[in-house]
Amino acid sequence: MRHSLPLAPQFYVTAPQPCPYLDGRMERKLFTALQGDTAEKLNDALSKQGFRRSQNVLYRPTCVDCAACMSARIRVADFKPSKSQRRVSNKNAYLKRASTAPWATEAQFDLFRTYLETRHADGGMADMDVFEFAAMIEETPIRTRIIEYYTPSQGGQPRELVATCLTDLLDDGVSMVYSFYNPDFVKDSIGTYIILDHIDIAREAGFPYVYLGYWVPGSAKMGYKARFSGLEVYRNGEWEPLAPEADYVAELHPLENEPIASQVAQIKLPETFTARPSISPTED
Repeated sequence: MRHSLPLAPQFYVTAPQPCPYLDGRMERKLFTALQGDTAEKLNDALSKQGFRRSQNVLYRPTCVDCAACMSARIRVADFKPSKSQRRVSNKNAYLKRASTAPWATEAQFDLFRTYLETRHADGGMADMDVFEFAAMIEETPIRTRIIEYYTPSQGGQPRELVATCLTDLLDDGVSMVYSFYNPDFVKDSIGTYIILDHIDIAREAGFPYVYLGYWVPGSAKMGYKARFSGLEVYRNGEWEPLAPEADYVAELHPLENEPIASQVAQIKLPETFTARPSISPTED
């Protein structure tokens, strides 16, 4: 019996929304569904082309105002911690790491709500309820882990969950989908420590990369990623070492992006698909 190969994924474009990273600009995303037997291969292939996962969707910015959002990853072999990063590792070395299946817990949700209320009270996730949180954690068609960080139990006191990271396993690395933590630990640079520990996780597993999400020149919210050595960004269809921020003036210029149809035509799909990707005819 002959079995036909799966059809190429269909891509869509979101309506314009205010950009969360650059004030005064509008953001649009190119996205496609992530499902079925080809989900892992599609996720692996598109992650290498600047896409990110959110539940059962893969997305990448495709804005009219600029092309500033560039996917960033750390080359594990080239990472060398700075003095301040070594201090962060030493300060947080007492924390215990646990890796579990993607299953939402009450402790995670309580930590998530505390994190949002303190750090992102006006963000897009501020109104998420427990069911939406569970969907964010559990709705994944690929290999995903929850990496949790606990204080050790002492003097009869139970251990305390202080940080959580939703982490995808790709064929060439680990992808930090979303992390949150106890705001009381900001003084110990817990956010930096989570990234440093994921570099260790990748190194232990033999993975060459840690995917961090997007880096945006000119955005104070994303500046911390540039402090990690071995960082590279996906720019003009290729991964390249991070350059000085002044070199990204063109990406901040309006109309820098190629037409959406051209972007989709350049997407490389795994050999398991029968045709080239296409944009929905209902989108402009």
